[in-house]
Amino acid sequence: MSTFSARIEGIGFWTDGLPSWDAARRFCLEGTLPESAPARPSPQLLAPNERRRAPQTVAIALEVGLAACTAAGRDPATLPSVFTSTHGELGITDYTCSTLASTPRALSPTRFHNSVHNAAAGYWTIGTGAMQPATAISAMQASFAQGLLEAMVQLASGEDSVLLVAYDGSAIGPLGEHARSQGLLGAGLVLAHESRETGPVLQVTLEAGPATVGGGRLHAHASANAMAPMLPFFEALAAGAPSRVMLDAGGGQRLAIALRTGATAMESIDA
Repeated sequence: MSTFSARIEGIGFWTDGLPSWDAARRFCLEGTLPESAPARPSPQLLAPNERRRAPQTVAIALEVGLAACTAAGRDPATLPSVFTSTHGELGITDYTCSTLASTPRALSPTRFHNSVHNAAAGYWTIGTGAMQPATAISAMQASFAQGLLEAMVQLASGEDSVLLVAYDGSAIGPLGEHARSQGLLGAGLVLAHESRETGPVLQVTLEAGPATVGGGRLHAHASANAMAPMLPFFEALAAGAPSRVMLDAGGGQRLAIALRTGATAMESIDA
């Protein structure tokens, strides 16, 4: 199996009650929540009127993407991007289905165009002025793992750095009975070549086997969201120690991640 390496230059994170990576990391280590946290992300890439109208999934995707780029000191317009979401915008999908079944002529074109799975990627390229490629991925419970693998392959194929954004929102209506998800959860990573001088280093390998089962504070806090399978990775990042995490990649495979935080060079991490 091929192994890919990268360095994490910047991290963005947002979930209900934890509106930043600093807040999430502190919660993982100490169990403390911020005294006050916004109920919804407010992505500064959008004009105020667009910010109010944007679906929650678009808002969280733009929020964590920009936070990761800011932490990395990168211009968002210069980065190719990978957006991965288990379900996309199920709230608007439920609205569309209900409206088509009852009063189809009342369907809002604006809400309809926000229902497509690559809506967040589209808003991102418009908001940043990016002319770089943007990829949208969905792979059910393996969505984060497959998004990370895609970003790593793009790096290995010659890109200098890649932005990965993972997100999901709440499922409602009949769809919510089959595609369960609660709350908002999103994360962004700016990944670059290992030769960069600072930041956590990861090696990923696609192999057969089971995934790591989440059990930390972060997983307990946001496990009801469809993007929760990514949380063991971020719990390991927050711990700040060499570790190994296995993420479900679908089809009986897993993405084995060897992580060394704050590394200046990749070192062997035993299983």
